[in-house]
Amino acid sequence: MSISPHEFWGSNHYNHPPLTDEMLAQAEQQLGVALPMEYVELLRIQNGGYTEGFGYPMTGTKWAEDHVPLFALGGIVTDPDHRTAQNILQTEYMTNEWGLPEKQVLLVGQGHWWITLDYREGEKPSVTWIDVESDQDLQLAPSFAAFLAGLRPRSHFEE
Repeated sequence: MSISPHEFWGSNHYNHPPLTDEMLAQAEQQLGVALPMEYVELLRIQNGGYTEGFGYPMTGTKWAEDHVPLFALGGIVTDPDHRTAQNILQTEYMTNEWGLPEKQVLLVGQGHWWITLDYREGEKPSVTWIDVESDQDLQLAPSFAAFLAGLRPRSHFEE
């Protein structure tokens, strides 16, 4: 990752608790997947929230000519009373609500678009861009590690 993990996170606006091994195990069991080590390492620094503001270079989407946004990243919040919009454990609900493909873990999105961990091809997920309104389902990166390595600061795209 060209961006330091300790320079990745911005605000923990929803006040997510620190990630524990028990929370991770519960999430993986509920989602039926093993989460990528690089993703878990980020969550151990801050358990989801807003990032410092990044984009992933990509053409062919309705979002922008040259990238898709990564302004936030879902964490793991196992307390059902903790209100947050940034929780990967909302994946099943949001998948049903928006008619998304199965075998995804929703990392960030705003309803009509999502960046996901895509497990449709097996146990090691790729990272996918899904835009419901545009009927787009595009691979961004073959792995979460490759996705992180490709991230650029938001300012890179504002030239």
